[in-house]
Amino acid sequence: MNKQELQLKANEVRKGIVTAVHAAKAGHPGGSLSAADIFTYLYFEELNIDPKDPKKPDRDRFVLSKGHTAPGLYSALALRGYFPVEDLKTLRHLGSYLQGHPDMKHIPGVDMSSGSLGQGISAAVGMALSAKLSGDDYRVYTLLGDGEIQEGQVWEAAMFAGFRKLDNLVVIVDNNGLQIDGPVDQVCSPYPINEKFKAFNFHVVDLADGNDMDQIAAAFAEARNTKGQPTAIIAHTVKGKGVSFMENQVGWHGKAPNDEEYAIAMEDLKKEGEALCQK
Repeated sequence: MNKQELQLKANEVRKGIVTAVHAAKAGHPGGSLSAADIFTYLYFEELNIDPKDPKKPDRDRFVLSKGHTAPGLYSALALRGYFPVEDLKTLRHLGSYLQGHPDMKHIPGVDMSSGSLGQGISAAVGMALSAKLSGDDYRVYTLLGDGEIQEGQVWEAAMFAGFRKLDNLVVIVDNNGLQIDGPVDQVCSPYPINEKFKAFNFHVVDLADGNDMDQIAAAFAEARNTKGQPTAIIAHTVKGKGVSFMENQVGWHGKAPNDEEYAIAMEDLKKEGEALCQK
């Protein structure tokens, strides 16, 4: 896909996020929207995957460590063809397979159940080590929140990955600057994030605009070309990106829009899509 096609697809992913959370009357739109461009690039450009064969042995693996942003993952998976887009409206409903957090047993395309913060990166490191031990060439990607990296388990996993030189592992930190209780640097500052990963023998890519497709593409290309050490991509993003009243507003970390807010959000995204089509 070219840049415009990816941008349009990311806009559709955002529509799916807003639609799903609104239908559920619960969920986490802010961090799903900030990571929408990364989800889009991964599932439509970067990952070696096949929606018709979700368990193919040589597929690349993805672990959503910040599992509460499942609406973003589900929207990307649906648009990629893993399950019907209409099913997004069943998010968190009784009996729906689209639970509030990813479930590898019931959702096609989900490689790891997640939601308990800090644990997903450990699973991803295990997958990357498994590939090395088995001589397989699949790659492993995991997305963490910047609030999530306050968890100690994250750094145990990072220490192990760096020590074992897992260059088939890419850790992405969605650095949108906000967590459930406020700005990350006021709750419990993880900064400097880049220096911490460097200390654990990671190659670090500072992604100045994690919502820009060109920069995202360059970051993943750099990760793919890095040998002998894992890569950490520190993606500076905007929480709530694409929805005017959600952007950089901590209150939208875990709250669903009402009917009026939903209409405004979808109009914002419709206008963005139209603007992209005119480029």
